[in-house]
Amino acid sequence: MDAIGIAASALNTHQAWLNAISNNIANVNTAKPTSGSAFQAEYIHAQEQAGDQGVAVVGVEHGSAAGRLTYDPTNPVADKDGYVRMPDIDLGEQMSSMIMAQRGYQANAAVVDRAKTTYEAALQIGRS
Repeated sequence: MDAIGIAASALNTHQAWLNAISNNIANVNTAKPTSGSAFQAEYIHAQEQAGDQGVAVVGVEHGSAAGRLTYDPTNPVADKDGYVRMPDIDLGEQMSSMIMAQRGYQANAAVVDRAKTTYEAALQIGRS
């Protein structure tokens, strides 16, 4: 059953990664007043666990609170000079990360499915 447990830990890690990426993409255009902090992107840190325990999220790093100043005088939160604070998120990088996280999730889901099939076949041999 180790294969299913290890793959399940990877599924949980990839799910956390996908959640962080989704949140980053959803907030890529979130404007804040220049007096406050910009939306801070989340970046997941994963690490191998001791023994055969798989992988787990060990931390979350946050992006820059300074963000980037953007001239947008029509924005309701713009300051008197017409600037707003936007998050410092690269949409292309986030989309690339999302594709990698999705592929990793799919690969680990396939491992769980194949391990389940293998264990079922072993049980059938034992019954015969």
